[in-house]
Amino acid sequence: MDTVISGVRAIEGEMVAIRHRIHANPELSLEEHATSDLVAQMLGEWGFEVHRGLAGTGVIGTLKCGSSARRLGLRADMDALPIQETTGLEYASRNPGVMHACGHDGHTAILLTAARHLAKTRNFDGTLHVIFQPAEERDCGAEIMVKAGLFDMFPCDMVFALHNMPGEPVGSFGFLAGTFMASSDTVRITVRGKGGHGANPHRATDPVVGAAHLVLALQTIVSRNTDPRDTAIITVGAIHGGEASNVIPDEVELTLSVRAFTPEIREWLRTRITEVAHGQAAALQCEADVDYGWGCPATINDSAATILAREVAVDWLGEDCLIPNMRPVTGSEDFSFMLEAVPGAYFTMGNGTGDHHSTGGCMVHNPGYDFNDELLPVAASYWVRLTERYLRSNAS
Repeated sequence: MDTVISGVRAIEGEMVAIRHRIHANPELSLEEHATSDLVAQMLGEWGFEVHRGLAGTGVIGTLKCGSSARRLGLRADMDALPIQETTGLEYASRNPGVMHACGHDGHTAILLTAARHLAKTRNFDGTLHVIFQPAEERDCGAEIMVKAGLFDMFPCDMVFALHNMPGEPVGSFGFLAGTFMASSDTVRITVRGKGGHGANPHRATDPVVGAAHLVLALQTIVSRNTDPRDTAIITVGAIHGGEASNVIPDEVELTLSVRAFTPEIREWLRTRITEVAHGQAAALQCEADVDYGWGCPATINDSAATILAREVAVDWLGEDCLIPNMRPVTGSEDFSFMLEAVPGAYFTMGNGTGDHHSTGGCMVHNPGYDFNDELLPVAASYWVRLTERYLRSNAS
């Protein structure tokens, strides 16, 4: 039996074509102008009240039915990545060096498909806000929208978002109450010394050596200062300093990615990283400047919202649709800012197995990735069912 809602199946071909159109014309974070125009145009044609301008290219569509005061938000991200596509698809990116390597084209098409069906059937009682967010890849779009008054202008009692998950079969769901994804912060540490000739290191204060000691010392924060039961990650992703082998530079810059599952560990990591940087630099007669850039907080799902989201999937597809032994993910997601403002849940849906774009198993942020079109009608049907369940529909 086809698990896809018949009305969604009827428009599947058109919506897949929309997905391919978005995929072929990817836009980077905060530059999603054509995508935003397309989304706003379609929502308006279907009868949504359309608001534009939050975070520049953000689009919110509102549809009210019946008399209930309940309000639901569904969010999709729209931006692409600075990656050169290698799939060779007919609808591959036409913008050199930019591609939808994370499936946001699919997420946008999924929510558009659900919105179109819900606008036609109006089988719910309450207010639906469909939120099309820019700049997820820069970890800032959701924060900008929230700070600009997203939930003041468009109040939601609950808000939900999904992400495709390569490696899991289409129709499978990953739900997890509490922490779902890690926080993500970027730290720049500048180790300053005194430059000099490589032949006379005793007359200089070598920041390269200081930086080398610091890289090793930072790893002891996780291995020796953090409770093994708590997740903490410190990755030194870049080191820049010097130009020539015989010249000791004045300074070396390190760039770190720092992640945690709890606000307490996140805050503690900042304290300890700062202490270690200053201490290691001082031990080698250098100085350290620490520029701590707060990024995304951990993505923490509300228990009631997660239970609801899970029940919708299980009542529809049975227990077998659940990804077994679901655990928190050490990646990050700026939907966390929305979850700090409104109760809700973030979850994953399988994009397919195998390691090729044609099967949906190629991992995201890879030049050979493509969103699996088989997921689109399934995920759109889920959004419809969740909306009708939360907004007190009589639909089965």
